[in-house]
Amino acid sequence: MDLFLAGKKILVTGAGKGMGPEICLCFAEEGADIAILGRDMAPLNELAAKIEGLGVRALVLSCDVLDAAQCEAAVSATVEAFGQVDVLVNVAGGTGPVGTTAWDTTSEAFDEIVRLNMTGCFNTMRAVLPGMIARRYGKIVNVGGTFGLRGRAGRMAYSASKWGLRGITKSTAIEAGPHNINVNIVAPGMVDGPRFRTKVMPAVAKARGLTEEEVIAEHAAEYALRRISTARDVAAACLFLASDVSKQITGVDLPVDGGWAAL
Repeated sequence: MDLFLAGKKILVTGAGKGMGPEICLCFAEEGADIAILGRDMAPLNELAAKIEGLGVRALVLSCDVLDAAQCEAAVSATVEAFGQVDVLVNVAGGTGPVGTTAWDTTSEAFDEIVRLNMTGCFNTMRAVLPGMIARRYGKIVNVGGTFGLRGRAGRMAYSASKWGLRGITKSTAIEAGPHNINVNIVAPGMVDGPRFRTKVMPAVAKARGLTEEEVIAEHAAEYALRRISTARDVAAACLFLASDVSKQITGVDLPVDGGWAAL
């Protein structure tokens, strides 16, 4: 099926790390031009070379999504370079405390992850929506998490941030719908990758006195499909919700979690 993404102008936050590079490359494979945003320029420049190697354009922009003015400047630069922003994909986010109970979570740690995972998306959405409204076209895909669909012990602060992002997404979908703008959220479960292997799993293993491989096996066993998601699984969902194939879908949570949220 043709997703009709060739020639679309995509803006991706958090492009240089985690799931970001795979999501960007999948859009590039479909023929889309991509503005890639982040704070660390080295991985963004490497990613841009890979994107351009696929025959499309890449625009590298330094942006702290917690700074509203920087988000507005990044959108303006994208419009200047590409003419418009058709799709915003908010990947930028953080993990927050891992293996920490609600009563042991500091107010500083709570505020930091809630602000990053909610305010960052709000700032970029606020920056792109006026242009989308003027053109009567736009797609916004926020990357949330299944811990925002079901609570998770030891991840209260992160869970709270993703529940909040769901509210931002759904309310904006209702408001933007009359302007022919779709706003949805992709909710990955655990995604195998550098952050999963070097931060989340070691922290959980240490807290529970298990090996990292034992913790990974436990996670996989919780899923109906008995496997942990990959970044490309998440990218496929982002492409679907960014495309006109899903033009009648808005305000939804799409879990990419092997069935964990359904169990």
